[in-house]
Amino acid sequence: MWLIMAVLSAFFAGVTSILAKCGIRKTDSDVATAWRTVVVLLFAWIMVFIVGSAETIFTITPKSLFFLILSGMATGASWICYFKALSLGDVNKVVPIDKSSTILTVLLAIALFGETEYLLFRLTGTVLLAVGIYLMVEKRQTAEKEYNTRWQLYAVLSAVFAALTSVLAKIGITGVESNLGTAIRTIVVLVMSWLIVFIKGKQIQLKQIDKKEIIFISLSGLATGASWLCYYYAIQNGIVSLVVPVDKLSILITVAFSYVVFREKLSRKAFLGLLLMTAGTLIMTLPSL
Repeated sequence: MWLIMAVLSAFFAGVTSILAKCGIRKTDSDVATAWRTVVVLLFAWIMVFIVGSAETIFTITPKSLFFLILSGMATGASWICYFKALSLGDVNKVVPIDKSSTILTVLLAIALFGETEYLLFRLTGTVLLAVGIYLMVEKRQTAEKEYNTRWQLYAVLSAVFAALTSVLAKIGITGVESNLGTAIRTIVVLVMSWLIVFIKGKQIQLKQIDKKEIIFISLSGLATGASWLCYYYAIQNGIVSLVVPVDKLSILITVAFSYVVFREKLSRKAFLGLLLMTAGTLIMTLPSL
């Protein structure tokens, strides 16, 4: 079941990136992130009440609550960096770097949680992922020098914080119903994202959001909420170093939609990189099938 939920998480995460890109063509990325978080929070708490886990909030241990908060902070930081990168760069370039968080997550899971079973499969898959990511983000040999490359820094920071998110969430969600854990984390993300908006004085832009874009931002929030609920169920019940790579297969959905929606084509090297990333993920998950 946890493997199925990881696959569903990947699908919704892939849709999220495309919807978010559609919603930040004119809208500031920080403002869009804050708005999306409101949608995710509402969605998460609705699910908590549907499954009836709200009353268990008082049974959460201080340790679990502490790590859930840390995980939420890491998620908030990752989101802010990720959507800033999306607003500056191509989806097909930003997403692969963001997915490199898989490599760090797998290594941390092996070191911290002792997930050493089928270690050769996981290390082989990790190497293929790394090579695939390098091929996908390689610069074009055109007038790329004039292109704004700040997105690279934001994409790398997004990956680092995303890796920390998964590890901290695995610790914090122990003994906590997964929907409730997701909802608690989302509160932290909400606070962080809105603080950024007010610190930068961007709250005025909320009234100026394009009506069409706000629809895409809201849909992106719903897709994110669905992805999170599936992902943290899988994290809680499955193996972190397997759940994360499967979740990152969302890049297949993203690349397909980015071609249809934005006409962002992959070069031969980038396509080879995508194949290697997919192969690496499948090699990691083979022992669990």
